[in-house]
Amino acid sequence: MKDQFYTIKKDIQFIIDNIAIKNYTQASIKLIEVSDTLDEMMDVTIDEAVLREISKYQVLLDHLQIKMSGVE
Repeated sequence: MKDQFYTIKKDIQFIIDNIAIKNYTQASIKLIEVSDTLDEMMDVTIDEAVLREISKYQVLLDHLQIKMSGVE
């Protein structure tokens, strides 16, 4: 599970970097991929700590989506 969170952190940084350089297409594609991964993780875990961590990333992705939708 830690490996998945490490990958998610890298992917979120990729999204942020692409938003910064106004490459919204790549950011949007990666955002969808990460969101799907988090949904899958949520479906298979029952650990409350993991679920809280997943929800933190989902909130961050929601904010990034709102930021992108405001500029596209």
